[in-house]
Amino acid sequence: ELLGGRLLPGENGARAQFMYQNAAGKRLTLYLGAVKDGDKATVDTRETAFRFFDDGPVPGFYWVDQGFGCAITAPLPRGELLEIAKSAYQQIDW
Repeated sequence: ELLGGRLLPGENGARAQFMYQNAAGKRLTLYLGAVKDGDKATVDTRETAFRFFDDGPVPGFYWVDQGFGCAITAPLPRGELLEIAKSAYQQIDW
């Protein structure tokens, strides 16, 4: 269930953040924004690849495709989070 969203500032323009909650009360965040080659903390913008991170309080996956970076974060097991990231990727109208 979508709880809400925000438009946020970013180095290369606006960013969008959406927060969802499942029936168990676990929250998931989807974050999107434009990126360009050479940005800090990004991968090659010409290649789409899911990258896992768990170096903070909440694990997630991020990817870059067609000049946009996306991240999904939630307190969920890695496999479940990957399936959600794949589903989000397929649903975003690139």
